[in-house]
Amino acid sequence: MTAPRRPAASSTENDLAARRKRALRTALVIGAIAVAIYVAFILSGVAAA
Repeated sequence: MTAPRRPAASSTENDLAARRKRALRTALVIGAIAVAIYVAFILSGVAAA
């Protein structure tokens, strides 16, 4: 039985960069949703007053 082959370093680096890019995009989207909900609650309180 042969040992599993490791991917080339450049492939791993490209994969890591792509994962970081997706993680950053996801974090920004979730942050934007959180800010929108926060602003909506503030505006609903102002509108009720």
